[in-house]
Amino acid sequence: MLNFDALLFDLDGTLLDTAPDFITALKTQLQRHGREPMADAMIRTCVTNGSVGIIEQGFGMQQDHPQFEPLREEFLELYFSNLADKTALFSGLQLVLDDCAAHNIPWGIVTNKPWKYTEPALTQLNLMSGAATVICPDHVAEPKPHPEPMYLACAQIDIDPANCLYVGDHVRDIDAGRAAGMRTIAAGWGYIEVGEDIHSWNADWVVQQSQELHSLLF
Repeated sequence: MLNFDALLFDLDGTLLDTAPDFITALKTQLQRHGREPMADAMIRTCVTNGSVGIIEQGFGMQQDHPQFEPLREEFLELYFSNLADKTALFSGLQLVLDDCAAHNIPWGIVTNKPWKYTEPALTQLNLMSGAATVICPDHVAEPKPHPEPMYLACAQIDIDPANCLYVGDHVRDIDAGRAAGMRTIAAGWGYIEVGEDIHSWNADWVVQQSQELHSLLF
């Protein structure tokens, strides 16, 4: 068992497989605008970049396009209407959360997903009450990769960052964790962009499958 006092997760692509609901929202939107559907696998890889990345990929449009923001807002409305219909914990992670509880180890979430979407999804999945801390961009001046949200999470659970593990599926997650003095785990099961070498992120550990995380931790 690793020696740690708290376990923090990124949300989309790390703790939760939210891609199915993003896929539903984008496919509905593309159909609404008479555009060809995108492959599910392609949508999954851009979920890690949020609504901006999804609209860029789905509509081949940059943020300075006059229609970009209206399309992004429309997409978010569609997503909000079904934001936890198919979303679920990645395989094996319920066991991790259960063993954290059994060992009195607090776990929490530090995400760049706004509170408006994070809180209802966690509540619907009965995860909100178990989380010791949930930090969203709304709670800080600087989101990840800045370490500010990491420090805030540790302050809320009264844990030294050096005794905390952070798990994430994007280099900004690892950068934020390292900048805060945490040990980090790269989630190879997440929404990794094509051609991305997660070993180059310099995480302390790389775990390829979500089912393998429990073996590393406990």
